[in-house]
Amino acid sequence: MSNDLFSLAGKTVLVTGASSGIGAHLARVAATAGARVVLAARRTERLAQLAEAIRGDGGEALAVALDVTDRASVEAAFDSAEAQFGVVDVVLNNAGIGNGQRALDVSEDDWRAMLSTNLDGVWRVAQCAAQRLAKARRGGSIVNIASILGLRVGSGYSHYCAAKAGVVQLSKSLALELARYQVRVNAIAPGYFKTEMNDAYFDSEKGHAYIRDTVPMRRLGRLSELEGPFLLLASDAGAFMTGAVLAVDGGHLVSSL
Repeated sequence: MSNDLFSLAGKTVLVTGASSGIGAHLARVAATAGARVVLAARRTERLAQLAEAIRGDGGEALAVALDVTDRASVEAAFDSAEAQFGVVDVVLNNAGIGNGQRALDVSEDDWRAMLSTNLDGVWRVAQCAAQRLAKARRGGSIVNIASILGLRVGSGYSHYCAAKAGVVQLSKSLALELARYQVRVNAIAPGYFKTEMNDAYFDSEKGHAYIRDTVPMRRLGRLSELEGPFLLLASDAGAFMTGAVLAVDGGHLVSSL
């Protein structure tokens, strides 16, 4: 099989939550695969640095401010992307927040903030992308970042689990509706990967013990291990895949069944 099958050459890829973690890493991967990359997040200083780094490596990148909880901000980000690179072909819907709280302690504001970013934001960005692709009469790919906590549950994360389960079902439902437009919608459900949101916990003895006792592979995932699933779903290699949810979790999901 040729590596060209996984190429993103000639495509424009918009990555939400691109200022750090999974988003920043996979934005670089997209650029290396030949895509014109639109880096979208609230922390624009970080985006500018990443865009400069990608251009320094010979890629094409544009940094745009984006708040996924604000419809006007989403539309403006897509407008900027189209003005620079044309219609967005691929979306990596990655922006999200995470904080553990017991169900009895979650406030109305905490619940709403979690759903607003992690579910409503995914829907908002996906809908905007799909509307523009349908209008342009061209196919595309939307890759939503869910979580294994959208497929199983974890204590102290009721609001996060609910949001990510919503992303899983949203991805499947959108896949069904958008297939006629040749717009594919799939999801990646990562297990535990060390990022800025969780590094303090996983550097602790409690975090070490959790991974040792619950993940069959007895380690955290490496960001590089998300590259293959992302490129499969974003590129023509996955041209007949839609409505799929790929768990990338070191066996954590099956260990809980």
